[in-house]
Amino acid sequence: MNARQPLGKLASLLLFSTAALAAASKPVPLFAFDRASPLTQRRLYVAEPGIRDYLEYGGHGLLVFDIDHGHRFVKRIATAGLDAKGKPLNVKGVCTSAATRKIYVSTIEQLMCLDLVTEKLLWEKRFELGCDRMAMTPDGQLIYLPSFEGPLWYVVRALDGEVVAKIAPNSGSHNTLVGYSGNAAYLAGLKSPFLTVADTRTNQPIRAVGPFSASIRPFTVSGRETLCFVNVNELLGFEIGDLVGGRKLHRVEVKGFEKGPTKRHGCPSHGIGLTPDEKELWLTDAFNNRVHIFDATVMPPQQVMAIVVRDQPGWITFSIDGQYAYPSTGDVIETKSRQIVALLKDELGRDVQSEKMVEIDFEGSEPVKAGDQFGLGRRVASGETSGSPR
Repeated sequence: MNARQPLGKLASLLLFSTAALAAASKPVPLFAFDRASPLTQRRLYVAEPGIRDYLEYGGHGLLVFDIDHGHRFVKRIATAGLDAKGKPLNVKGVCTSAATRKIYVSTIEQLMCLDLVTEKLLWEKRFELGCDRMAMTPDGQLIYLPSFEGPLWYVVRALDGEVVAKIAPNSGSHNTLVGYSGNAAYLAGLKSPFLTVADTRTNQPIRAVGPFSASIRPFTVSGRETLCFVNVNELLGFEIGDLVGGRKLHRVEVKGFEKGPTKRHGCPSHGIGLTPDEKELWLTDAFNNRVHIFDATVMPPQQVMAIVVRDQPGWITFSIDGQYAYPSTGDVIETKSRQIVALLKDELGRDVQSEKMVEIDFEGSEPVKAGDQFGLGRRVASGETSGSPR
């Protein structure tokens, strides 16, 4: 560290490191989908505008919903992310760390950081090549931030937004995921049929998985980080890849439904997630306004049923314990009964939709656990933990 560095910045670094170490010392459940304690308040954070820059689906800001009380609206937290004329820009991603008490929101131009306790904006930074859907390491230290459909990913220090490295697969950077081990970042571009795997210790690509049949859109990985499940262009369904061997294993097409025009994304299935216990895979179907459910206890997963939702879904994720599924349409689906049990609405009674949402659990005012915007598998090997309360 430069000896001339201001003492204030040095103090901030020390405080950040101390907080992260203290949080890491807390006991972590064997499986990340363990149910919350009775003292826990579960909250769903929804970043808006999360459907392009459309303000009619919930306006602008972070909307907070009470998971344990019918997903009722709790509050709206003011955010940044405006263009030169003061208009809110498209939100591209959201990630959070209970360990550092921070939540991050990206737009097509900026990345911002807010404190989960004070709910204040800590910093906002604009990136020359724009931003897309990012992911964070489990310790809350690094963010892998794609440029906006560009050549590279920025590796960003979560404390202050400084770029510490760049990874350049030249794939049309778009979606990003970091597994529960924290050892690898998974980088998907709109212009490549390969999924790039980067080592988070060296910030260098170590392998490419594929090729898949077309460019990769949303995807997810298993908790053990051995398999990936990817949406690709033109496919109503998904493909499966071997993250260790680097090859495509299976192609699964939805049966009994036709492809058709979509409002957004130009992709029949733009949204895929594993339930936390990895027993099921849920898949979006925009044209048919449905979410398809597959039995993931067999390989390849087998189609089971479909649920009709209120609009064209373009994303899906789950509550930490897997009790609820959250398609981007704002339908809240109880996974056990397969029933829609709530519809997200804001303080004005507007239907809320967003492709960027994440659960954060609190005890009192302190965040203790956080989910992920992706429907990640959370089943890890016997005797291991998920690595972090996130």
